[in-house]
Amino acid sequence: MKVIGIGTIVNIAAIIIGSLIGMIFKGGLKQRFQDNIMNALGLAVMFIGISGALQGLLIIKDSNIESTNIILMIISLAIGAFVGELIDIEEKLERLGMKFKNIFKLKKGRGQNFVEGFVTSSLLFCVGAMAITGALQDGLIGDPTTLLAKSFLDGIAAIIFTSTLGIGVMFSVIPLGLYQGGITISAKYLEPFLNETLKMNISFIGSILIFAIGINMVFGKKIKCGNLLPAILIPIIYEIFIKII
Repeated sequence: MKVIGIGTIVNIAAIIIGSLIGMIFKGGLKQRFQDNIMNALGLAVMFIGISGALQGLLIIKDSNIESTNIILMIISLAIGAFVGELIDIEEKLERLGMKFKNIFKLKKGRGQNFVEGFVTSSLLFCVGAMAITGALQDGLIGDPTTLLAKSFLDGIAAIIFTSTLGIGVMFSVIPLGLYQGGITISAKYLEPFLNETLKMNISFIGSILIFAIGINMVFGKKIKCGNLLPAILIPIIYEIFIKII
């Protein structure tokens, strides 16, 4: 008998272990190393986002590269930004990060980057094709393979992120557990409404948000990525609208 949810449990464990290892390295890294590593990570995240986004934006037809889903991208980001700003998701994530910081009474220095680490890693670990597809596979057929692969990647990322941003990264397992776990548990109910095109569209919009996270890591906070999260849901509404007309 296959047990669902194993993938998310392993993912949470990998991030916690990676964060603990990262804290060991944090004490021995000078600020200039932390800054340069963060820039390097930001570049890597940007290219991860670009590669995922291009899969949804470009198609090869008759040996020519053509663009697609441009309207969907514009509509998703515009409406997502409006809704996200209206309810101010970013501010709520930051407030949650501050609560954790205050609960554990982290002093200035050790807790200086707590909120940034919590928000950035929460968005990065939750947004993306592997989180959505893996959670669905785990919930529908009890196959955690994708999430196990994601766990390894997230664990490595947690080491590096925690070494620069601190212990706030570890607390990203809370929104991750709720997000991935929620998808896994509700997968059976979502199955009739999902198709490959819809899953691809959700993933490529998520990849654009990952690219935005990379921009913030390299250039400072330029984009409220948290307030763009509703954009991931717009392809679902778009799909329903297309079927109706």
